[in-house]
Amino acid sequence: MDNSTKLQHLLPNIDSHLPQWVDDSKQLCQYGKVASYIPELAKGNIDALGIHMLDAHGNEASVGDVNTVFTMQSISKVFTLLLALMDNGEEIVFHKVGMEPTGDSFNSMLKLELVQPGIPFNPLINAGAIAISSLIQGDSQQHKLERVLQFFRKSTQNESLQYNEQVYQSELQSADLNRSMAYFLKDNGVLEHNVDDVLDIYFHHCSIDVTCKDLSRMALILAYNGMNPITGEAIVPKRYVQIAKSFMVTCGMYNASGQFAIQVGLPAKSGVAGGILTLVQGSIGIGIIGPALNSKGNSIAGVALLEKLSAHYDLSMF
Repeated sequence: MDNSTKLQHLLPNIDSHLPQWVDDSKQLCQYGKVASYIPELAKGNIDALGIHMLDAHGNEASVGDVNTVFTMQSISKVFTLLLALMDNGEEIVFHKVGMEPTGDSFNSMLKLELVQPGIPFNPLINAGAIAISSLIQGDSQQHKLERVLQFFRKSTQNESLQYNEQVYQSELQSADLNRSMAYFLKDNGVLEHNVDDVLDIYFHHCSIDVTCKDLSRMALILAYNGMNPITGEAIVPKRYVQIAKSFMVTCGMYNASGQFAIQVGLPAKSGVAGGILTLVQGSIGIGIIGPALNSKGNSIAGVALLEKLSAHYDLSMF
């Protein structure tokens, strides 16, 4: 029995390590900071830490502040990429965004001007996610927003999922840099639609409210290559999930993606509200919340918790 299978079998009665690891990791929250550049996010509980794990049999393990509701922020970029790929196919999507890490901050626009052909380096930085948001299909702006929300509801098996209006408005009012990026992309011919409409979709999908349990359900679909193993329903084509997971490994944890790959070794995507979505291939989906962020914008306690989990069960994919 390999260690990922061992972990899967332990989910109904997870051993005593996990609560202790959560308590130990939680001590690091004091060294992090809650995101404040989006004012509404500053209300996050800096001391919170929770983890929810789900396997293909519906077995669950939850420890810590797992009922905390938070917005997806950049985690949503993985699933809007999947939706854009399903709407348009690879050729169109990768005409608008590249496939490489940037080495720059997630909200940098430096290389848009310096490196030709002037498209965002990948879909998980802000400029790339804005370009991806412009590819969501729909008969109207409202239809596009409904399609995004319905796709996220289907991916979480949670029909009550909603946009957080307060966070959306906060993003809208503090979006000068993202707006600048969008106009630059428009000038470069990357965006073909109205800038405000594209940003409206981008800010909305970043402001979807979730819990750790929702993230674990989404992660489980990725772990099973686009199929929900609990219901047997195919949600996303396998090829597109492979693309998304590749980006998660190379770009999913901002400028700490390489370090995370070495220390944890799992595909993951973080968000500045403190969420982390990660998975063990063919085994489990994991959702974490920990709003105290390190200098790279990742949950400081959440990363430490995943390092402990991965080391103990030898979960690295490498």
